[in-house]
Amino acid sequence: MAVAKRENHHRVLILGGGTAGISVAARLMRKIGDVDIAIVEPSDKHYYQPLWTLVGGGAAKKEDSVKDESSLIPTGVKWIKESAIDVKAEDNQVRLQSGRILSYDYLVIACGIQIDWDKIPGLPETLGQNGVCSNYSYDLVDKTWQFISHFQGGNAVFTQPSTPVKCGGAPQKIAYLAEEAFHASGVRERTNVFFCSANPSIFSVRKYANTLEKVLKRKRIDARFRTDLVAIDGAEHRATFKNVDDGSTFDLEFDLIHVTPPMSAPDFLKKSTVADSAGWVDVDRGTLQHKKFENVFSLGDCSNLPTSKTGAAIRKQSPVVVSNLVEVMQGRPAREQYDGYTSCPLVTGYNSLVLAEFDYELQPQETFPFDQSEERYSMYVFKRDILPQVYWYGMMKGLV
Repeated sequence: MAVAKRENHHRVLILGGGTAGISVAARLMRKIGDVDIAIVEPSDKHYYQPLWTLVGGGAAKKEDSVKDESSLIPTGVKWIKESAIDVKAEDNQVRLQSGRILSYDYLVIACGIQIDWDKIPGLPETLGQNGVCSNYSYDLVDKTWQFISHFQGGNAVFTQPSTPVKCGGAPQKIAYLAEEAFHASGVRERTNVFFCSANPSIFSVRKYANTLEKVLKRKRIDARFRTDLVAIDGAEHRATFKNVDDGSTFDLEFDLIHVTPPMSAPDFLKKSTVADSAGWVDVDRGTLQHKKFENVFSLGDCSNLPTSKTGAAIRKQSPVVVSNLVEVMQGRPAREQYDGYTSCPLVTGYNSLVLAEFDYELQPQETFPFDQSEERYSMYVFKRDILPQVYWYGMMKGLV
């Protein structure tokens, strides 16, 4: 019985082997060395998803965005290749899909965000067909470029939902790339480009919004804000949108539509004791410690931190979680503070990018000694060539 107990109990249990989970595990191993850490993660593959915008735009290969999960699990960390289906933080327990119960001393919840394809009636059955595409799936992202590169004109529609999404700037980036691709293929003058977003404006930080509004005007993109995609009929090439403010609906015919699907916290977290009323893990926005359970921390997309859900945000959250977790493990209060930093590398064309960096107060927090609200080729190269290397060989190793 003692052996079974050891197998099912861990000093630190991490739920999720994505960006947040791996970076926390790697940092913990570097900081305190010989400690019993286990990661619960069902997937064989690990994806660098920020590259998928460029894949959808024909500027990168999707194969460069994936590695075997086994190659990223830090040495000394146990990989439990299962799915978690319940968290009972009051009992220090996690239940797995197999029925197995894990217990822990400390829990880090890093389960990412759930893509709710089925929340848009008609979408699942038409994805990858009838001009309907999405960059939010490794299996489907090739279709985006296929449809863009073979587009012959008509209505090209790009959507952004009313829910939080991975990288809030991504839905507009593919619209900019597509518009430029239409120019290159000679079909732009017979194409109407629409960006239909449930948000009230093109970007939440005014400094960067000023630039992006000029991009929309220059590219002649018809931006329709406060409009949420609620249904799609692929065979009829018709998308139905709802006005977020008054509830009215309208239809828009399309020849190509790139859908950013609704997203939410993973279902098993929504019904657990660690979730807030909206289903996200309820943590202090500074320490990233759970508001009720002191031995629980969360970061990344599944947390209720009021900032954009990006890998760049996780890069700043991870050291805060690790520092505070170690403090709590040693009987001291969590003191390190996360200021809400996040970053959105906003691709505005095949050779231009606005690097938005900001904090909880939506104040710019820029890294480079120049005005990052300007479109720059150097920042495009930074995203395309440098950031993937920083991710694989820095973040995933617990170094940056």
